[in-house]
Amino acid sequence: MDKKKLIRIIIPICIILIVAGIWIVKNSDQNLEAPDNPGWEGDSANLVTPLNNEDFALETTSIDLGSLTAYGLPIIIDFGADSCIPCKEMTPVLKTLNAEMQGKAIIKFVDVWENSNAADGFPLQVIPTQVFINPDGTPYTPSDAVKIKFDMYSYEDTDKHAFTVHQGGLTEEEMRSILVDMGVAE
Repeated sequence: MDKKKLIRIIIPICIILIVAGIWIVKNSDQNLEAPDNPGWEGDSANLVTPLNNEDFALETTSIDLGSLTAYGLPIIIDFGADSCIPCKEMTPVLKTLNAEMQGKAIIKFVDVWENSNAADGFPLQVIPTQVFINPDGTPYTPSDAVKIKFDMYSYEDTDKHAFTVHQGGLTEEEMRSILVDMGVAE
């Protein structure tokens, strides 16, 4: 008789756990409808890429622009060093914005003294230097509303715009104004 009571209790608990497990698995899918794509009609080509935590982590040892631009989000890459005074001053700004902008923008930091190869192909003359990339993967071109000095780099052979960078530190307010200009809603 005790076994029957025990079975009557265990079976419903198992059923509840199985149903809960199925619900969790089905609702953990990270493919979301692209929020700013009015032409979305359900085809897989218009789904946002699932978020890879490594791509959205602030600190990185290398930059894979192909992987980052696949998200269709504005990208800011700060090249600096943990032992550089102006870079240290930007650390709280980068941490705050990286945490706040998850899924809206990609904010990265590369310590070029520790990972010098990560800066290959980027126009760095001083640290910190920030590189700005539009959601479509093209170099950011600031509007006249942004009153910050940027340096624009072009490819020598084609004269095509290659990079937009800012040399030196930026305040949180300046970074926010750039993100708004890049299309990130506050």
